[in-house]
Amino acid sequence: MAAAFDLVVRNGTVVSAEGRDTVDIGVCDGRIARIDRRLPAGTVDLDASGQLVLPGAIDSHCHVAQRSSTGLMTADDFESATRAAACGGTTTIIPFAAQHRGQPLREVVDDYRRSAEGKAIVDYGFHLIVSDPDERALTVDLPALIREGCTSFKVFMTYEALKLTDRQILDVLQVAREQQALVLVHAENHDAVAWSTARLMRAGHTAPKFHAAARPDIAEREAVHRMISLSEVVGAAVLVVHVSGDAALEQIRWARGRGLPIFAETCPQYLCFTEASLDRPGFEGAKFIFSPPPRTVRDQQALWRGCARGDLDVMSSDHAPYRFGAVDGKAVHGTDAPFPKVPNGMPGLETCLPVVFSEGVVAGRLTLEQFVALSSTNAARIYGMHPRKGTLAVGADADIAIWDPERRVTITNDRLHHHMDYTPYEGMTVTGWPVVTVSRGDVLWREGVLTATPGRGRFLARDRFTLGLPAALRSTAEAAP
Repeated sequence: MAAAFDLVVRNGTVVSAEGRDTVDIGVCDGRIARIDRRLPAGTVDLDASGQLVLPGAIDSHCHVAQRSSTGLMTADDFESATRAAACGGTTTIIPFAAQHRGQPLREVVDDYRRSAEGKAIVDYGFHLIVSDPDERALTVDLPALIREGCTSFKVFMTYEALKLTDRQILDVLQVAREQQALVLVHAENHDAVAWSTARLMRAGHTAPKFHAAARPDIAEREAVHRMISLSEVVGAAVLVVHVSGDAALEQIRWARGRGLPIFAETCPQYLCFTEASLDRPGFEGAKFIFSPPPRTVRDQQALWRGCARGDLDVMSSDHAPYRFGAVDGKAVHGTDAPFPKVPNGMPGLETCLPVVFSEGVVAGRLTLEQFVALSSTNAARIYGMHPRKGTLAVGADADIAIWDPERRVTITNDRLHHHMDYTPYEGMTVTGWPVVTVSRGDVLWREGVLTATPGRGRFLARDRFTLGLPAALRSTAEAAP
């Protein structure tokens, strides 16, 4: 007699953004078919007694198989990045198809799609990076790509090769409003950063630790406020990525208090590191060069409060993997290079969730429900994947992460699955770790063994952006727009 289900996860504490219960989950044909107590056996039975059963996480900000504006390729391709994701409890990623000036957006996306085919282990969507919003991009390529499911795109307010003028940003926002897409923004005032950097360089302050001084929180605060104002001119929604501290968060709270559809993301590195992390001997501080830079303990506390209060909607890794000791990585200009010449970014796909679970849930800063909302449900709603992703409900994809909430793990790079030669969390002991990862009913990761096949991951054509005020994320799934 055939089993009633392909897979059953039983006896675990099932947690959603709205609550928790001890129930079983039955899976058929890659989707959740039934949630109830004492389900009959499945072809595969997973006993989650004493463990947490969570929706697979969504890392909606990571850089994979992406060439930087200076020509460097990230260390992780779609196979290694999605392998690391699966081993860290993440079942969906949204990396960036990055346009550089002079490149047609259509060609960028077609090339990026080919880089993922046959490699991805988990499901994936694409954000677009728009650095050259010419007439064709605005009137032909962007509308067509939005129709095809690339419903979010990122603009930069800094970096010489990527930054847009305010006028260009307004044009992009207008397309987003008309086509029901969402604009993400890297918000730092470019001229303020360039001015500060030049002064530091003239004074001989070139070590990695001066990266933080060159990108003060004021530069981020001003850019966030300006982007909010530009979005208000057009009437478009915006998501501010990698919010680093209280100055930027204050502007986001102000905008939301006025009823504006401004969403926000932060990352574990802003919750765990400070500007002091850059002050290490020799070139070691380069491991912590990312932008915006880490701030202060006070900023960390403000971000944790923002996560708990719902001022911050999404937790992502901003995985930007450049090897520390490689000539095509952090040391591309040598280990004595001044800080502006060091590639920005750090790895974090696999460690993102365990670090936030340990420092958030175990430390009492977040509830389990808040953790699920930040790591999965809110991203699914914002980025047009809900209710297929981001929830454990009948009809949803069977994307499931089973966590041992008491497992203590000391993070070392040799236990991780990315293509990097370091982790900034080396030696950090965390409590709580994903022990099983299931994607569309397939067990990918189980007690330290990866069984996934490269190429099984599917491209996700995402729905158009339809959310209104961010407060909608804190309502129940049934009441969400």
